[in-house]
Amino acid sequence: MTERKCLVCGEKLVGRIDQKYCSDHCRNDYNNRLNRDSKNLVRNINNKLRKNYRILDSFPLRDGKTKTTKMRLLDKGFDFEYITNLYTTKKGSTYYFVYDLGYLPLDNDYYMIVKRE
Repeated sequence: MTERKCLVCGEKLVGRIDQKYCSDHCRNDYNNRLNRDSKNLVRNINNKLRKNYRILDSFPLRDGKTKTTKMRLLDKGFDFEYITNLYTTKKGSTYYFVYDLGYLPLDNDYYMIVKRE
């Protein structure tokens, strides 16, 4: 029978026949290296969504809504490219949502910020 070795460090494996790693450290290291690229992409997108959410949440809402300008959103660092979903009303208005907070483009670069109940 051939000697089994850890996939990460090459140390001899003792124990279960289906064992691949000598320790939790080697198992974690292997999986972290395997998923590094996709995790970075997901992490970066989640960070942008989280930032957009914090910016929308920073506006005080009255009766679940408020108005602001595009410039105020941009000054705070809002990125209009990152949303979680769209909602189109029967009248044809499209709301852009980041989780439960959304915005509706209005005339003259104004935006209405709303919270979904």
